[in-house]
Amino acid sequence: MLSGCSQFSTKRSAIGFHNFSARYNAYFMGDMDLAAAEYSMDSMYKEDYNQLLPILLPLDSLLSLPVKPLLTSAIKKASIVAEKHQNSKWVDNSYYILGKSRLYLGEWADGLEALRFVYANGRDEDDKNNALILLMRAYTYKKDYSNALGVAEYLSQQPLPKPLQRDFYLTKAYLHEQNGEYLTSVAILEETFPLLNKSRQTARIHFAAAQMYDKLGQYALANKHYKSVTRNRPDYDLSFYSSMNSIQNQVILSPETDVTKAGFDRMLRDRKNNDLKDRVYFTMGLLEEHRKNLPKAIEYLQKSAAETTGKGGLQKAYTYLQLARIHYDGLEKYDIAKAYYDSALVVLPKDAPEFTVVSDRKRALDSFVNQYSIVSLEDSLQVLARMNPLALDNKIDDIIDQQEKNRIAREKKEKEAAAALARTSAPSGATAPIGFGNERRWELYDPALVSIGKIEFKRVWGSRTLEDDWRRSGKQTRALTSRNTNVSDSASVAETAVPVENRLVKDSEAWKALHAELKKNVPLSDTSLVQSQKRKEDALYTLGKIYRFDLKESERAVITFKRILTDFPDTRYKDEIYYLMYLTLPENDGTRSAWKDKLTTEFPSSTYARLLTKSAGNSSDVSGNPVKAYEKAYQLYADGNYEKALEDVEADLPSFKGSMLEDKFALLRVFLIGKVRGKDSYAQAITEFIRLYPSSIYLPRLVEMQELSVLSMGKR
Repeated sequence: MLSGCSQFSTKRSAIGFHNFSARYNAYFMGDMDLAAAEYSMDSMYKEDYNQLLPILLPLDSLLSLPVKPLLTSAIKKASIVAEKHQNSKWVDNSYYILGKSRLYLGEWADGLEALRFVYANGRDEDDKNNALILLMRAYTYKKDYSNALGVAEYLSQQPLPKPLQRDFYLTKAYLHEQNGEYLTSVAILEETFPLLNKSRQTARIHFAAAQMYDKLGQYALANKHYKSVTRNRPDYDLSFYSSMNSIQNQVILSPETDVTKAGFDRMLRDRKNNDLKDRVYFTMGLLEEHRKNLPKAIEYLQKSAAETTGKGGLQKAYTYLQLARIHYDGLEKYDIAKAYYDSALVVLPKDAPEFTVVSDRKRALDSFVNQYSIVSLEDSLQVLARMNPLALDNKIDDIIDQQEKNRIAREKKEKEAAAALARTSAPSGATAPIGFGNERRWELYDPALVSIGKIEFKRVWGSRTLEDDWRRSGKQTRALTSRNTNVSDSASVAETAVPVENRLVKDSEAWKALHAELKKNVPLSDTSLVQSQKRKEDALYTLGKIYRFDLKESERAVITFKRILTDFPDTRYKDEIYYLMYLTLPENDGTRSAWKDKLTTEFPSSTYARLLTKSAGNSSDVSGNPVKAYEKAYQLYADGNYEKALEDVEADLPSFKGSMLEDKFALLRVFLIGKVRGKDSYAQAITEFIRLYPSSIYLPRLVEMQELSVLSMGKR
């Protein structure tokens, strides 16, 4: 009788025993553990309603850390079925639990292997198809869209029961959503909604569908799904955001609607929304920006930042990013935009999808603002230098007078604010905490205001060390700058320090000292004018490269390069500018080939002419992949095939201009030139590298090589 109950027996009684034992023991407990873990992960998952909601929750191993004991228990229980009940029909289901639990824990190799086992060895077609649906979801999460589409193509040809058909449709819609194919995704979801019951998950999927319709510009269809959210038992946050987005779409569809009266005022008055006011103001700011009313948009966005509570750091980051974008693209106030990017990085979590992009843009703007300030400064100083002496003296006096008026107005405003704060203090005399409730927010608690204050301080006082008497007018000062080089733009041409205790009197000793200090910065001599022109030329050249490679703004890069050629016809960067113009202009631009002709005609022996000639005549078989291209070229170098390696590097280098490996390609090219073209070309290549890549990590090595090369040539 015992041998008849073996897990390897094919007798009906043995199979029945193991089916019963597996189903109501190990499999049941493992399934309950997995369900409990999924419920906990679903409860802990924090939605970011500023981003497109994923149709299915991500298979995130970090999210599974709190429920790791439950998932480990589910794996152990499912393993018992596979080990002790091999003739049971629940083996396939147990492997499914095993695979899903391992995917949640981040054990991708084992999890995928378990699902593939079910597909290859499963006895029930529905179990096999269920494993394939989960496999497609895993591929999608790992962005392996080709394999996911292959699985979807197979499943689309299989007869599926309604539960599996629902899961398949949702997973396929999730695949297309993550791949950016929103039209296909919402089309699949429209077929899926009749298969879904009323639940919070259904409400969430309606919200995701509405967001995709928003991205497609179908605001009426989006509103249809936003209204469906409220009919499917959403939680409060989901209901709030769906109502607010619906109002936003109504305003877009009816441009004459007043933003403040569209329904946002009612949401702001609702006490339940006290911790969501920042999101309401943020949306109002977006609508005003959509209407090109930028001052009002900035006002609402600043209110959003002020209303953000301690737990709303992510919303504050999005608010700062929006303010930065408006000041950069709309108002072209780059220093303020940089300050907002700085503030966004302070509060933006490092695991946020935007963190890397924002961090890169912030680093680019650090250099950009510096170079832009140099160009504006030199433009302004050169305008002053072209004035006659009497007009120049009068202009400097006007600047000092305007700065003095601004200082007095600022001090008066600060005193009024301090008096108002004193009047609102507690009767007991104790200072009330600032920044709580509806009270005034202390500036030092706001990173954006701190960054803007630092910029304003440098603009007024310059870069100063912390020491006694740092405000004295005898300190070194520098000219203020303004984007508008019009002479009539007062108080924007020079930067100085003035006493804060008493108003400066014209023709006093302090006034004359300050006047002389400002005038000293104006390039009145030929030598100082040449130096000013050189600083401006270098800054414009750097600005053009920042536009081209860091900010990815090709049109502004082209405008900047053309300005250099116009203002400095004999610029030392002419050959590289021709080369960059050729690379930057689109292929369908009729003037693109003319820049190549100029380069090859005026500078036939330059490095850039050779690069274009090589890239036109040769094409590496690893184009588009800088890592593989570099590995191939380096292998040729290691094998001693220097000529072929140099040929490939010069062919590939234009394609990878601006990539992370560009300076590495250029360094390898220097080595190869030394092997192939001799010492003179080698020394020239080193000089070009130092000029083109001043921030490269390989620069110290190249400087050392240059010194050795000079020493070697001297001995020869």
